[in-house]
Amino acid sequence: MKTTHLVLPPLVRYSVGALVMLVLLVTACAPQATPTTAPVATEPPATEPPATEPAVVPVTGAAVVNLGQNDDLGSFLVDEKGMTLYLFTKDTPNTTVCYEKCAVAWPPLLTTGDPVAGEGVDASLLATTARTDGTVQVTYNGWPLYYYEKDKAPGDVVGQNVGDVWFVISPAGEMINTAAAATEPPAATTGAAKVNLAEDDTLGPFLVDDKGMTLYLFTKDTPNTTVCYEKCAVAWPPLLTTGDPVAGEGLDASLLGTTERTDGTVQVTYNGWPLYYYEKDKAPGDVTGQDVGGVWYVVSAEGNQIATP
Repeated sequence: MKTTHLVLPPLVRYSVGALVMLVLLVTACAPQATPTTAPVATEPPATEPPATEPAVVPVTGAAVVNLGQNDDLGSFLVDEKGMTLYLFTKDTPNTTVCYEKCAVAWPPLLTTGDPVAGEGVDASLLATTARTDGTVQVTYNGWPLYYYEKDKAPGDVVGQNVGDVWFVISPAGEMINTAAAATEPPAATTGAAKVNLAEDDTLGPFLVDDKGMTLYLFTKDTPNTTVCYEKCAVAWPPLLTTGDPVAGEGLDASLLGTTERTDGTVQVTYNGWPLYYYEKDKAPGDVTGQDVGGVWYVVSAEGNQIATP
């Protein structure tokens, strides 16, 4: 079979060749397609948990002072949400000394208007005092009022008696001492007081009363004279007697004596030291009062203070 070759005229061959070259040139110069990369899924930013609001919210209007109550403390001051209010015994009338770290732990009850007395609260006792930062703090019977940061819910009284200087406040505007629920302080002696010896592995022998409750001396006293009265005597009740005190076994009876207090009661002394209980000792042998404030100590059989080893 005979093959026939198609012969193009020169002008046509030139035109076709030029067209092919043009196509190749355009193709070579065209930008290269960039591969499309599927977007990487990114995790949404972690959502932080909502901040827990403090139990105590600053007052933005006129503060309201109400009354709360519990079985141990009776009636005491609270704010309009039922959060407990406290006084600070280091304050002076209508003047606060609680700033900086103190005010972080004990936020003041602030007001932007005249405070309002709730039911049972004496409106005549409510007033205010200016703080150094220009805010206005509510007072009651002259006591600046505070919250306690560790109270988290209405009715909490975690701040009661903290450091023996923070107390809840009665409707009369007085501090309320911690009620002793089945842990009454030692009763006043109704006869001749008896002083005995007990022993502790750490402190050795020391003075106790006839029920085994620890007795203390106060280094601020002078021989046969007490300076512990009022609030001091609440925390440190004196060992009283209505007759000559009696020395138990191992004690030197010649060191026992008495001193008359300003209220006419008679306090037992040993080697010239007036003797006291401590309100936080709840059971025989407790020595919670040892070395409190660097001025309260248990007493040795010789009538000297016993330092904590």
